[in-house]
Amino acid sequence: MQGALQLIERKRDGGALTSEEIAALVAGYVAGDVPDYQMSAFLMAATIRGLDFAETVALTDAMLHSGRRLDLQSMRPLVDKHSTGGVGDKASLVAAPLLVTLGFSVPKLSGRGLGHTGGTLDKLESIPGLRTDLSRQEFAAIVGRYGLAIAAQSDEIVPADRLLYALRDVTGTVESLPLIASSIMSKKLAVPSRLIVLDVKVGDGAFFGTQQQAEEFAAMAIALGKAFGRATCAVLTRMDAPLGRTVGNALEVEEAIRCLRGEGPEDLAEVAAALSAQALCAVHGATWEEAVAAAQTALASGEPLERFRFWIKTQGGDARCVDDPALLVRAARSRELPAPRGGYLSRIAARAVGDAARLTGAGRLRKGDAIDHGAGVELLRGVGDEVAQGEPVLRLWAASAERLQAAQERLEGAIAVEELPPSRQSRVVRRMGGDE
Repeated sequence: MQGALQLIERKRDGGALTSEEIAALVAGYVAGDVPDYQMSAFLMAATIRGLDFAETVALTDAMLHSGRRLDLQSMRPLVDKHSTGGVGDKASLVAAPLLVTLGFSVPKLSGRGLGHTGGTLDKLESIPGLRTDLSRQEFAAIVGRYGLAIAAQSDEIVPADRLLYALRDVTGTVESLPLIASSIMSKKLAVPSRLIVLDVKVGDGAFFGTQQQAEEFAAMAIALGKAFGRATCAVLTRMDAPLGRTVGNALEVEEAIRCLRGEGPEDLAEVAAALSAQALCAVHGATWEEAVAAAQTALASGEPLERFRFWIKTQGGDARCVDDPALLVRAARSRELPAPRGGYLSRIAARAVGDAARLTGAGRLRKGDAIDHGAGVELLRGVGDEVAQGEPVLRLWAASAERLQAAQERLEGAIAVEELPPSRQSRVVRRMGGDE
């Protein structure tokens, strides 16, 4: 194989790499023989020049085989759910216990915040004591006995993706379709699930700004699943405004708990039910209408909340936070932002809110940055709500006045108010794969 520099130059110039070359490059990076600066250059070349499908399969395979696969036993169908990343996207925290209630086991390897989007692991780690660094044996035991575990990829499980994920976050190489697809699917394929359900975000706050881009990604992920013999389906969901009313780690955990109690925002419940319904359609052959009704009934039953409570305990978390959200951390300072005029909120720009949450400390600006689990943004009013001029619309939470100011400046122009209310749109845009 040629050296890393030659491979970088070939990709920079638009050439293709063989599967052997990609495998050697990834293995060299994991081993420490290829430094961050060379892998960053490769990621940038791949982002600009693209990877063809054969290269994307090779990269997925190289990351998958950088560690060991999980061996899971379950009497229930194993279903893995993953999101491409959004703003305020705490849907996994609701959908996972809902899927268990519906008769599935959910073994899920998750990631941390990437760019302006939040990460499930960062959210979970805002729960006192909760561990996401589970060994393969711990992960398998929890899934086998209780039906649900969410953990980080590790030195044992897809270590290449963990390293590349952190590097992409701080090198401007997040929004590459093949890199996103290989990252997500390598984690999903490391788990022997019967079905992979993807929540593909589309809109201002997503990595895919248009429905066409989201559909292209979903088609690629479904094709990758097929290439590795794994059933994969997708639900495209709208991300023009933050999902729910909170953006930030502990804030989102609290909102997910409220949703599981039946008190959460309608859009979050809609997305969680849709993802669960897609699994019912794909695995059990239910019609979409039957599946949605079953998911909604299960969510309203209260059982998913108890599943959530028990799951938190199994991973070492303080489950008292389910009944007492005050046990969740909250940043020391807050600031409210008013409506610019009276009328109806027509836009709360998701990307701006995601960037602002990052500036409060809820996300990372540099590789290795610590997360402030209590920081973030609250939406005091939502799109479609009537507001008076000067009425508080957003509340920022941060550890310092400087961070509050930086976040406020990023939100300039992010709120729009019109005289007439906007028409309500479903969060669900399209389903792909399975029973569309």
